[in-house]
Amino acid sequence: MSRKIYIIIAMVFTVVLSVSTFFIIRNHIDSAKQNEVYDNLAEIVEDEPPKENEGVTFSEDKDYLAEYLELYRQNEDMVGWIKVEDTNINYPVVQSVNEPNFYLKHKFDKTYSAYGCPYVQENCDVQKPSDNIIIYGHHMNDGSMFTGLMKYRNKSFWEGHKTITFDTLTDRHQYEVIAVFKTVVYTDSSDSFKYYEFTDAENAAEFDAYVAKCKELSLYDTGVSAEYGDKLISLSTCEYSRNNGRLVVVAKRVD
Repeated sequence: MSRKIYIIIAMVFTVVLSVSTFFIIRNHIDSAKQNEVYDNLAEIVEDEPPKENEGVTFSEDKDYLAEYLELYRQNEDMVGWIKVEDTNINYPVVQSVNEPNFYLKHKFDKTYSAYGCPYVQENCDVQKPSDNIIIYGHHMNDGSMFTGLMKYRNKSFWEGHKTITFDTLTDRHQYEVIAVFKTVVYTDSSDSFKYYEFTDAENAAEFDAYVAKCKELSLYDTGVSAEYGDKLISLSTCEYSRNNGRLVVVAKRVD
């Protein structure tokens, strides 16, 4: 190999290595910044211990929970808070009805972020509530956002974490996991389950059909089901074993 070719190869290698190092460092910095942002939000909530509502009116018959009032004042798109023990999932949940996927690429303060912020599908009503509230969150390489849902692939994790906290701005709620399944989206193939199309049941048969499909696809049997009149949440994140894959954790309200 001539010296000239060797020098060219060495230069190309150096450039590639430098660019790769730059992106690794940038991603690490971005990750640290995002985690700090959401850690600070969690501190605001945790520094205001749960207590009776303090009379700040949300609607005719409901007041804001004291621990979420400050965050709601920062962003009126906030609709609740989601938490799964022993994961990084401990985040505000938002909803943008007029710009449905706004928080796919924006964090809680509405500035751009590849991490986004967990958000509710635009046609779901958190306060009513809808029969099925669908909440989306990214699957990030650093373990943040909804990456923690991946732990539910293992039955052993579910056995120790059968409930999920999802509070609204006015009420505290616990949800019991009934199914964990994988599917694909953006396709009409037989492998696709369009779980995101079910938000409110017109009748018991429609509700039962959704629950039955979730149970059919579930990675394991939880021994828990739901019946018409129960309220569900479906937590959705990307799942990378297949193109356009999704992992969904479905739970019913138990308090």
